[in-house]
Amino acid sequence: MYIIIGLGNPEPEYSNTRHNMGFDVINKLAKKNDISLNRTKFNSIYGTGIINGKKVVLIKPQTYMNNSGEAVKEFINFYKETLENIIVIYDDMDTDIGSIRVRAKGGPGSHNGMKSIISNLNSEDFSRIRVGIGRPQNEFDRIDYVIGKIDNEEFTRLQEGQDLAVEAIEYWIKNGIDNTMNVYNSKS
Repeated sequence: MYIIIGLGNPEPEYSNTRHNMGFDVINKLAKKNDISLNRTKFNSIYGTGIINGKKVVLIKPQTYMNNSGEAVKEFINFYKETLENIIVIYDDMDTDIGSIRVRAKGGPGSHNGMKSIISNLNSEDFSRIRVGIGRPQNEFDRIDYVIGKIDNEEFTRLQEGQDLAVEAIEYWIKNGIDNTMNVYNSKS
């Protein structure tokens, strides 16, 4: 089984913001694979289904970004799944808009959601897909940038990154993380 987690913030004012790329990818992945995200458990909205012949759990923690690890830890403990079958999707300012970066493991960088997950799991040894959102022109505007509204042109470019992340997740389930990194990091 694979546990796929998209990070974001649950309140309506955060929808269609750069910080909710993880939620947006989970929504697209669920729709493409006919998986209903209509269940709640462990402070999360989730759904189960099949992708590429494998059982998956798609999760959107509702604990707010900075506490995402609390919900993630409960799901991992409940399903008793190994970290190699987990992938986390989140926004990344160090990746260009429309691009993704796939990693087998690593640190959180400046992302508070990833800091929470790593702290709660006491490990960095899980896969992740960083969906590029680019950087603000003024470094002091980081918070406004990640939770600010997006114009139509940028929204289209962000969706390209989301679509690439969906493809990469499906490929990861079928071919493993190393092959996924080889294929999708070269596309970015």
